[in-house]
Amino acid sequence: MKIDRRKFLNSLLGIGGIGGIISVFYPIISYLIPPKTTEPKVSSIKAGLSAEFPTNSSKIIKFGRQPVILIKTEDNEYKALAATCTHLDCIVQYKNDTKQIWCACHNGIFDLNGRNISGPPPRPLEEYEVKIVKDEIVITKAG
Repeated sequence: MKIDRRKFLNSLLGIGGIGGIISVFYPIISYLIPPKTTEPKVSSIKAGLSAEFPTNSSKIIKFGRQPVILIKTEDNEYKALAATCTHLDCIVQYKNDTKQIWCACHNGIFDLNGRNISGPPPRPLEEYEVKIVKDEIVITKAG
């Protein structure tokens, strides 16, 4: 079986053309399809020493990928709540003069237990458990 030169060159150019098309479109397609990322499995974090945490203050801490607001009340009680507003996921802040949690995006207000008092937030903030272990503040997921 003898193949003439024209058929050989056409098949060689066809294979090269297909390879060229694949080398152009593969990076584009792999860029458009996001990679599968796994959520880090965080069950508890250390937030620092309780002696260094001032009364009637707050601190935003990363709990895996989620921000958590840690509040030390005037009664030296610790509260940890999700720091993203349930309305549009804005970061909330603690107002130590009114002793409330406030979302600046649309003036949503929560009490220290995370319940929404006023504004557009539809749900309360998720609660976290706070424990003091050897003067270290440890935050764990509730439930």
